[in-house]
Amino acid sequence: MSDPVGSSAPARKPRAGRNLPAAIATGVGLIALICLTLFTYRWTFGVLVSVAMVIAVLEFSNAFKQSGIHLERITVALAAAVMPLAAFWYGLTGQTVVMGITVLAVIFVRIPRGSDGYVKDVTASLFVVAYLPFMASFLMLTLSADNGPLRVLVFVALTVGNDVGGYAVGVFFGKHPIAPSISPKKSWEGLVGSFILQIALGMAGFVWLLDAPWWQGAIAGIVLTITATAGDFAESAVKRDMGVKDMGRLLPGHGGIMDRLDSLIPNAFTSWALFTLFLGSV
Repeated sequence: MSDPVGSSAPARKPRAGRNLPAAIATGVGLIALICLTLFTYRWTFGVLVSVAMVIAVLEFSNAFKQSGIHLERITVALAAAVMPLAAFWYGLTGQTVVMGITVLAVIFVRIPRGSDGYVKDVTASLFVVAYLPFMASFLMLTLSADNGPLRVLVFVALTVGNDVGGYAVGVFFGKHPIAPSISPKKSWEGLVGSFILQIALGMAGFVWLLDAPWWQGAIAGIVLTITATAGDFAESAVKRDMGVKDMGRLLPGHGGIMDRLDSLIPNAFTSWALFTLFLGSV
């Protein structure tokens, strides 16, 4: 029954704290775009990653500015645009060279603005470079393997699955927060849900898509649940430290690009390491 006209009862908020239909629609659209680029021209997926990295850098720059930290925006954005494609075309060597050049550029470019806040600004800029384009570029190393698109698809499943499993169980059964001072809605019960779904997805993905033993998929599911969850908490800690709720408003139901990349970024490196260990680099 609807409330009487003029009732002062407050509107109910979704238990998840977000617009679920919008979030689902956005998520489906992003996955469709990822699949389109993966299974047509691989380099277009690299362009997609580069664009996402540049937007994420701008979100970080705006968030840091509120705390008096000035990111070397142009230098870091250029690195974010170039590094993923360098990793795809030239491998680990290309990724490392761009990273080294960026470190030197950040240190030198900041000098003309004087010593006041120098260490703070340089440290923040290098943090963003290492956290975003450098880590994301490992995904491009994954893509360069013969069955790279399938590996990336399993990576996506084993990252999205962490959110879906945690959300489904946490909304209905979550009672014990893992770290309430950082992210009060993430519960131990939700983490169990993430583990269960991730193990199932890992086994299915490794057996059906990668032609690998089920136990390797189970290990991947467990490890990527841990790193994805840690990534969620890391970004939540950054947002609380900066005093912002969302890093941006670009994605309906999600917030900014960084609000979707929080678990993908650490899993980009971790999945590359696991795939290389279990499946080889080619």
